[in-house]
Amino acid sequence: MKILVTGSAGFVGYFLTCNLLKQGHCVVGIDNMNDYYDVNLKNDRNEMLLKNVNYTFYKDDISDCDRIDAIFKAETPEVVINCAAQAGVRYSIENPMCYIKSNVNGFAVILEMCRHYKVKHLIFASSSSVYGINGKVPFSEHDNVDHPVSLYAATKKGNELLAHSYADLYNIPVTGLRFFTVYGPYGRPDMAYFKFTKAILEGTPIDVYNNGDMYRDFTYIDDIVEGISRLITIIPQPNDNWDNRSQDPALTRAPYRIYNIGNNTPIALSEFIETIERHTGKKALKRMLPMQKGDVPRTYADISDLHKATGFSPVTTLDEGIKKFVDWYTTYYR
Repeated sequence: MKILVTGSAGFVGYFLTCNLLKQGHCVVGIDNMNDYYDVNLKNDRNEMLLKNVNYTFYKDDISDCDRIDAIFKAETPEVVINCAAQAGVRYSIENPMCYIKSNVNGFAVILEMCRHYKVKHLIFASSSSVYGINGKVPFSEHDNVDHPVSLYAATKKGNELLAHSYADLYNIPVTGLRFFTVYGPYGRPDMAYFKFTKAILEGTPIDVYNNGDMYRDFTYIDDIVEGISRLITIIPQPNDNWDNRSQDPALTRAPYRIYNIGNNTPIALSEFIETIERHTGKKALKRMLPMQKGDVPRTYADISDLHKATGFSPVTTLDEGIKKFVDWYTTYYR
């Protein structure tokens, strides 16, 4: 198939594009190559992708409606996977308008293009952050998600609402994916595992929030990509038998589905740090701090719907994943 991937030079977008190219698909990539983090990482990812003759790249912003329309008109993709977004929970508190432009306006442009160019399946990246201050764990797609605690989370919830409306109005098959703390080689430098590894190797302190009383459902990048890949051909269908009295947020009449992709194993921050220490061979200098605004104490994915739909569950342990990341980091940064 011809598959369009937005954010193709980003962390998830890069590994997803590699996987799709290996499967023999033609991939059209779009990325604005912004400087939210080290552009060298994005350039290096993209240079590796450009070695494949089945990869076509456009340096454009998804919020530029005219440019994106021209790309869709020229390429006519069958499937669109939207990974482009302004990332970062904490940065959204400092610069909210950046998130509105990319995550809301940009996503609306992608939805419009999928409508006008009759795309067979739109898959988009949402986030576990939409669960906000929900106390019930594990987090399930059947839970209410009306209490986000960061603007980033609110934009992702907005994406889900917009996508549902387009699916219902225009019969566009749409699948949303709630990612849980993705990590791995070539990852984002603003993520804890990256910052901790860098600081531990340099002998500088790491910031440990909520005095270490935090749990995250760390999910290795290969598992995220495998989940996405399996869902490409599982195209949502309308449900004419939907009961409109149902209070279940995961059920609808529209050709629209939401799935969690997580490791289904929350890890304590202390164990996470110990794992990095083990693979770097150095002890962390810890600076204990209170909880930051926008953070939540725990994430934990219920992946039963994903497994039922695809037969897949993430398999990479934290120890395996952190070892691969540290090996990459020490090689990449010499």
